[in-house]
Amino acid sequence: MFGIVLDSMTKQISVLIVEDHDILRQGLRLVLERANKFTIVGEANNGRLGVAMAAELQPDVIVMDIGMPELNGIDATRAIKLARPDVRIVMLTAHENDDEIFAALSAGAAGYCLKDAAFDCIQVALSSVADGAAWIDPRIAQKVLKAFEHHANSQSGKQIAVEEKPTDVLSTREKDVLRLMVDGASNKEIGDKLIISLSTVRTHVEHILEKLAVTGRTAAAVKAMKEGLI
Repeated sequence: MFGIVLDSMTKQISVLIVEDHDILRQGLRLVLERANKFTIVGEANNGRLGVAMAAELQPDVIVMDIGMPELNGIDATRAIKLARPDVRIVMLTAHENDDEIFAALSAGAAGYCLKDAAFDCIQVALSSVADGAAWIDPRIAQKVLKAFEHHANSQSGKQIAVEEKPTDVLSTREKDVLRLMVDGASNKEIGDKLIISLSTVRTHVEHILEKLAVTGRTAAAVKAMKEGLI
């Protein structure tokens, strides 16, 4: 009886699926609903409808395809994040194109998952971003790390004026939070590590995003590593 009560009290993660392939969209719904952790609040088969449904349904997490009719997933993500910065978006795509990866992260996506990933991985991705962390498919992560390495090598030997660094406007505590964001820590993990409340963590994250001129914590982490801010 006690276990049943705990299960009933477990907060469900509300999910909006934006995917133009009917079979994949229906398959995602079926698998996620069977996990007993997610509630599918809606489905959209194009980016424009996805933007409208995101505003109406206010989901915790959005699964977003990239290549869709009317409005692609990257532009849809950007529009959704402008209207509601707190929503978490996981890009689900068959593409490993470098430009699309960085465009999606820059648009504010918190996760990037390939369509051929196991459904268990997709569930982990959704759970991770819902908890405030970032999640990138391991195969994509290799590309991201290589891009950072290439950028770091190209910047070696170049002197950057102190007054031009964006981190100059960040407080010491904000820099601490940013380092943990880069490590992939969730808001709760950041709060536990720095011994601050969850609301304080959220405030620091909001200030960091504003000062770095990015729309999501993943984009902030990417910018921090790419530009050597921490």
